[in-house]
Amino acid sequence: MYQPSELEPRWQEEWRLNGSNRTKSPNPGQEKFYALSMFPYPSGTLHMGHVRNYVITDVIARYQRMLGKCVLHPMGWDAFGLPAENAAIERRVNPETWTEMNIKQMKGQLNRLGLSIDWDREQTTCKSDYYKWTQYLFLELYKSGLAYQKKAIVNWDPVDQTVLANEQVDSEGRSWRSGAIVEKKELKQWFLRITKYADELLFDLNNLKGWPEKVKSMQENWIGRSEGTEFDFKVTGKDIKITVFTTRADTIYGVKYIVLAPDNNLVDQLVGTEFQESINTFRQTVANMSIQDRTSDEKPKIGQYIGINAINPVNGEEIPIWIADYVLKDYGSGAVMGVPSHDKRDFNFSKKYNLGYKQVITKSIQINESAEKEELFTEKGVLIDSDKFTGLESKIAIESITNLSQKEGWGRSKVQYKLRDWLISRQRFWGCPIPIIHCKKCGSIPEDVENLPIELPNLEILNSQKTSLADIDTKWIKVKCPICNSQARRETDTMDTFMCSSWYYLRYTDPKNNNKAFEKSEADKWLPVDQYVGGIEHAILHLLYSRFFTKALSSRGLLKSKEPFKRLLTQGMVQGVTYRNSKNGKYINPDHISDKSNPIDPETNDAIEVIYEKMSKSKNNGVDPSIVIDKYGADTTRLFILFKAPPEKDLEWNDSDVEGQNRFILRIWKLVHNYIQDTNDQLESSKNLTTENYVDNLSSIEESVIKAVNTAIKEITNDLTDDYQFNTAISELMILSNNLQENLSKVRIKIANQAIHSLVLLLAPFAPHISEEFWKMLGKSESVHEQKWPSYDSEALKSKAYKLVIQINGKVRGSLDVPTKANKSELEKIGLNNDITKKWIQEKEPKRIIIVPGKLINIVI
Repeated sequence: MYQPSELEPRWQEEWRLNGSNRTKSPNPGQEKFYALSMFPYPSGTLHMGHVRNYVITDVIARYQRMLGKCVLHPMGWDAFGLPAENAAIERRVNPETWTEMNIKQMKGQLNRLGLSIDWDREQTTCKSDYYKWTQYLFLELYKSGLAYQKKAIVNWDPVDQTVLANEQVDSEGRSWRSGAIVEKKELKQWFLRITKYADELLFDLNNLKGWPEKVKSMQENWIGRSEGTEFDFKVTGKDIKITVFTTRADTIYGVKYIVLAPDNNLVDQLVGTEFQESINTFRQTVANMSIQDRTSDEKPKIGQYIGINAINPVNGEEIPIWIADYVLKDYGSGAVMGVPSHDKRDFNFSKKYNLGYKQVITKSIQINESAEKEELFTEKGVLIDSDKFTGLESKIAIESITNLSQKEGWGRSKVQYKLRDWLISRQRFWGCPIPIIHCKKCGSIPEDVENLPIELPNLEILNSQKTSLADIDTKWIKVKCPICNSQARRETDTMDTFMCSSWYYLRYTDPKNNNKAFEKSEADKWLPVDQYVGGIEHAILHLLYSRFFTKALSSRGLLKSKEPFKRLLTQGMVQGVTYRNSKNGKYINPDHISDKSNPIDPETNDAIEVIYEKMSKSKNNGVDPSIVIDKYGADTTRLFILFKAPPEKDLEWNDSDVEGQNRFILRIWKLVHNYIQDTNDQLESSKNLTTENYVDNLSSIEESVIKAVNTAIKEITNDLTDDYQFNTAISELMILSNNLQENLSKVRIKIANQAIHSLVLLLAPFAPHISEEFWKMLGKSESVHEQKWPSYDSEALKSKAYKLVIQINGKVRGSLDVPTKANKSELEKIGLNNDITKKWIQEKEPKRIIIVPGKLINIVI
């Protein structure tokens, strides 16, 4: 009887004792394979999204190991961050204690899945033996000029009381973690100069052939490279110029106004006292808006004239200077030129404030055409009303006008990016300390490497008022300056947790090294990661930062690879059945609904809509993996999570589908177990099942079994190569098992034995426990996971016969089964001497016979 509750823990312990999952050094000439899942935050509870991620990676790792490759499949914990800090404050415990407890619990849950993880290489980012090297790598970046501190307007989360990077603010201007509306503050912060690698990060996307196009497109848009021209507009009556950037230099003759960001430093230099009060009011209005609202094309724009004008350098026209919400201080120069006739946003803004229009581009030059008409034309075309450039096509005009501006000193070619330097300062205590000392005399001084790690102070007694290191331990802050020996202080900001996760894949390659973050030779041996698996929500944050880190460290000579991840699989979400009151949006606990067929809100009696949404505690739609494993076993859970949907698509959890996979497992158990019991004395070694030894004396059923086995090997191999299709691979296993269920007793023992061996080997990556049990029952002493992946016999895939279509005078009259090897002469005899042909030609002599081997015979009478 199949009892996964006994079988699975037994094999998990066996694998642990034997060190089955321990990474071995590659043999000479042996190919390596680095399989990696994005490591989890130790929340304490494993959810189905985790299960899907780690099972996918495990199948890939097990398959690659059976291909004979040396596989690295490690795991660790992204353990710093606000959730642990907030939980520690709430429970008045040390966040490290809380984190370690959660890790222990989650590690036990992960092990129940039968994952082939090398736990000897486990890393935890909040442990000093890890963050020592995060600090070391920060110093490497500091030495190379990539880490710096400056005052900046930053995103401030008023709930979590910390700064956020631009990437951590969502499209509605809310914190990615707390959901609070983000505020703006000016603070002195630490940044990493990711912009220095903007072109590399952009252009090298072309080399990432194994990445989803969607992820590459998201990174490309975030980097936002634009080639264009900078123009200088002089301010009337002042020795000040305003520099603007544009990709459409051909429209400069159509400029009707200049717009500055409200907080652009030039504004205070330009505004007279009569405008100051209204400008300040306007600034406050804009300060309360999110970046997304300010820049969204869907939101109406607001602006204000500041009482002074500028001069268009190309034609000397005087144009007004405005401030508006849609211009951002830290993008470009914080100023843009308004061309209402050739930009939709400018068109609407000009219409709202009556700033006028001037068309200078058209599809073709029209005689007596009015340039002042209120018309929008955003395409490139031919210039009109543009002095000596009139008649030029836009592409030529852009180059010509840019050349003129450079020659006359009021413009230049320019490449601009949306990408901003990475803000890594966080005003929280549960993070990696920044290894910098501040001295009033000597300035900011990096810690000596010999002093690392700079460990966190005592975090035993916490409360919600103490959110940063500056609040917790004043003794820890005080330190002597390493240069002048006077009183100095430590940096009290901690690093963004993405600093820790931007290099963890490197530490796995050399996890026990006490002298270096990693040995270059070890990192070069394993990098890049061959297959990385995780959610698409990390497309910009983690994945972009990791690419930057790898390139920066490669530039420092610390590793060879310039990209961290060769192939990327972004698995879809796991969705659960969700009950929601459509009137008030409230999610209802399904345990509180008495009739699931006609669900009613127990509080309001409103009808409830039943939908699928991402599993979440707040939506009461989560499924505890432990409960599923308790009921069905890990192998059933793995098969369901793989079979239900292609890996990149969202998966809808359904209990009946889980039961379906359990029935499949039970059928295989019965098939293999009964076969072994019936043939125990005749079990033979496992070899690939080919037609080589049976060419002349195979029965049709034996041919069917041999073809089914080889078809399954071919299809499952294809499904585990390149574009992973685990769902169709499991479908192939079902087809094969059905064939064997029907035919195994009807074939010779040698064929049956080899078919069963092949089935178990093919099942092994997907259901490792039951496969291992089968392998032992087959009399094997070594693990099934150490066996060679089966290869298929292409000859066995060929059919012995095919349907030959019979045509009479070009019309189909029937078909016949004919041997695949039949030549034209044999086909002619078969085609003429059968009941179908005789019925239609009767006594008539054929005038012509046309034969297309493998397809048809056409008899012309």
